[in-house]
Amino acid sequence: MASVTLEHLSKIYSNGFVSVNDVSLRVDNGEFITLHGPSGCGKSTILRMIGGLEDITSGKIYLSDELLNDILPRDRRLAMAFQNYTLYKHFNAYDNMALGLRLRDFPRNIIDSRVNDAAKLLGISGVLGQKIKALSERDKQKVALGRAIVCQPKVLLVDEDFARQDPERRKEMLCDILEINEELKITVLYVTNDPLEARTLGKKIVFMKDGKITDIG
Repeated sequence: MASVTLEHLSKIYSNGFVSVNDVSLRVDNGEFITLHGPSGCGKSTILRMIGGLEDITSGKIYLSDELLNDILPRDRRLAMAFQNYTLYKHFNAYDNMALGLRLRDFPRNIIDSRVNDAAKLLGISGVLGQKIKALSERDKQKVALGRAIVCQPKVLLVDEDFARQDPERRKEMLCDILEINEELKITVLYVTNDPLEARTLGKKIVFMKDGKITDIG
């Protein structure tokens, strides 16, 4: 696990729109933080800058003591769960979860151990041999989460679009993320514009409006 520190972080687009305006925030080791605010307030942009998917206009982002500003997304010890969690339909669930480890040349026994441990945690051990196209949307989402955590990231970034689904499946997904945070001690930053969801998670909430933090509660 790791801390995340934002120092005077800003994002201004070429048309002059200020998405994130001088945000400073500290997320401690193993903490679960919810970024909450209306659409367009900058919360998802912050997640994308941490993940390296958006350029930073000014400011600094640290993963523990490591400055992330100029580090490529693939080299950051982070996992991202966004709306487009592309899975390879011609692979089965196991191979989708194992792919990142294979690309990094991990030994077969370590790959097998990590994939099976993640599947057990998420309750999908029974579908590991099935092709992605045969899985329910619920199980596809769990495979995507499993693929993220087998690489043992220090931080998990979750955007609200990842959980855009019926209320029961969304609730189950949030339970999975809470369990990942508590069992694996992975620091989590979760974005939502749903005030009830933000409060019922029972975690620290960072309230945002117009690109700025307005309160932390």
